[in-house]
Amino acid sequence: MITTGDLRKGLTIVLDGELQKILDYQHNKQGRGSAVIRIQFRNLRTGSNTERTFMAGERFEDVRLERVTAQYLYEDSDSRIFMNTETYDQFPLSEANLGDAVNYIRENDSVDVLFYGEEPIDVELPTSVNLRVSQTDPGLKGDTATGGRKPATLETGLTVNVPLFVNEGDTLKIDTRTGEYLTRV
Repeated sequence: MITTGDLRKGLTIVLDGELQKILDYQHNKQGRGSAVIRIQFRNLRTGSNTERTFMAGERFEDVRLERVTAQYLYEDSDSRIFMNTETYDQFPLSEANLGDAVNYIRENDSVDVLFYGEEPIDVELPTSVNLRVSQTDPGLKGDTATGGRKPATLETGLTVNVPLFVNEGDTLKIDTRTGEYLTRV
């Protein structure tokens, strides 16, 4: 069992019999009374997001997840197919389970898949990935005085704001936690 003081982003707990991943939490302590914790969850089976409030000190059931390195093979109708790199077993993960991770993985990329028993439930991404720019408008000379930015569509379909010097075909390092441009590679 863990308490509200042990919570952090990315932790998976059991709440009302469902596996929930913590997306965000806020600790709020006002002048009188005890502290209140506001937590945003994603249900790992249905993909739905919820927000709930708890009193400080409440306890939650911790979940033990097994991490397996897997390679992303291809996209099926409403799921993505992965292969365990040790046993070569293939398994699907629904887009609801993947959430925003679909914007950061390409075919043949290796990621850590989290299993609850025999069930794949989530993907753990590296902190940054390198993606190629598939479409962006050219930067105009003279627009750099204000440190301008422009939208760029990456090879996975993700759109990020990038500096004006970035061109189509460039490879960019993107932060998977925030979805922001870090640097050109």
